[in-house]
Amino acid sequence: MPGGTGLDKFMQEFPDRTFDVGIAEQHAVTFAAGLAAEGMVPFAAIYSTFLQRGYDSVVHDVALQGLPVRFALDRAGLVGADGATHAGAFDTAYLGCLPGIVLMAAGDEAELVHMTHTAAMYDAGPIAFRFPRGEGAGVEMPETPQFLELGKGRIVKEGTKVALLSYGGRLAETLKAADMLGAKGLSTTVADARFAKPLDEALVKQLAENHEVLITVEEGSIGGFGSYVLEYLARDGLLDQGLKVRTMTLPDIYQDQASPNDMYAEAGLLAEHIASKAASFFQGVSIASADLRA
Repeated sequence: MPGGTGLDKFMQEFPDRTFDVGIAEQHAVTFAAGLAAEGMVPFAAIYSTFLQRGYDSVVHDVALQGLPVRFALDRAGLVGADGATHAGAFDTAYLGCLPGIVLMAAGDEAELVHMTHTAAMYDAGPIAFRFPRGEGAGVEMPETPQFLELGKGRIVKEGTKVALLSYGGRLAETLKAADMLGAKGLSTTVADARFAKPLDEALVKQLAENHEVLITVEEGSIGGFGSYVLEYLARDGLLDQGLKVRTMTLPDIYQDQASPNDMYAEAGLLAEHIASKAASFFQGVSIASADLRA
């Protein structure tokens, strides 16, 4: 899969450092584990949906051994015409239950640069970063990549009433939603979680204690990032103080192919849906149905 993962360009430049194992994902994972055991710095570039085929190897050959394999998970979220077989819905849920693994999701192309660098520099165990198919958000690219502090998210926009906590490629839509809410008089914070594991508990606590509403947004299945946030909120007693919390995930169905925008409209993960979910907690505030694209 060198063309699909983008490794074809790397392969031309570094033919002796690239190994194309076809679609033998289980072999790819175990091979990467062997390279890591010998002190190399392997990246296993595999579509999110196809890493499922190598899950046994991820568990037993990588995670259980604590080996620093770097998983670059392409096609996170919905993928348009490739449909349900290629949609990357489940990796946060099926990887997050494994002890010792670090999970990241890029909110934009600049963050992907930092996460690739962070993965390359991290050698304490397995690490994975997910990113969506398609074009970037058009943000300015960094001249020098940064090593991201593990388990540390960032505040992108400051507000007071609503907190939107994004994990991954819905960040741009989340920022649009914040603007819609602001136009309705609802001051909104937008945070980019960056990490699902380790979770930035300090950030979640800050959002929970200083806002009336907290909504998590992700392009993944039930049982992923939102579930980790809810588990922390419950464990720390932050749900006992009247905080209104909702999680926004992909629906619990296999979605038929369509354009990416139509699929996200069906999933209810466009800016209008995020804004409408938050506005529903405030009497007399709504996002007009005529403005919704689904």
